[in-house]
Amino acid sequence: MIIPTIDTGLEALVRQALPLPSALGDVSFDSPSGTWSAQLNRITVNLFLFGVGRSPQPPRPSVDREVDGRLQRRGPLPMLQLHYLVSAWAGSVRDEHQLIGDVLTSFLLTQVLPAEHLPAGMTAGVQLSVAPHDNNRAKDVWSTVGGTIKPSFELVVTTASDALPYVDLPTSIDQIQRLLAPYTADPEPLRQPPFGRS
Repeated sequence: MIIPTIDTGLEALVRQALPLPSALGDVSFDSPSGTWSAQLNRITVNLFLFGVGRSPQPPRPSVDREVDGRLQRRGPLPMLQLHYLVSAWAGSVRDEHQLIGDVLTSFLLTQVLPAEHLPAGMTAGVQLSVAPHDNNRAKDVWSTVGGTIKPSFELVVTTASDALPYVDLPTSIDQIQRLLAPYTADPEPLRQPPFGRS
């Protein structure tokens, strides 16, 4: 599935960019509710996925590959958008401001998720963008989850869906055999005798 793959890639990017080794802090994808935040005892960067939908970008074109000598093709892939609410949690307000600033900077400077943070077989690129702060979506999310409002921003991830499988294409031999298949002509129509003759 594409979403767990994106989550893993985002966590790897955050840990590398800050840096935030696992011994020092956490990267969480849980809902930042009051119950969740009350259990925190370490530095935490939270990326809460609150929206999933189809991107207005056109589908990715068909992709061909060769497996065991056979050519395969996958049809055009629809583009998806994932919306994350990104927040930072630390022991003091000053530390939280520093942390959220570092996270924001790393995403502003990274427009495409590096391939090193994605599985080797994933061919579709993953675009990253920080949404303008001119909507109330972040505020609405905080109100919905019931958590303490923190400085946060919306991260928009755009990538191709992986829902379509590859299918085998006919080989050149198959195509030639189809062209050389026996052709049966229509039978010659019966000739009518001239008028007046039997």
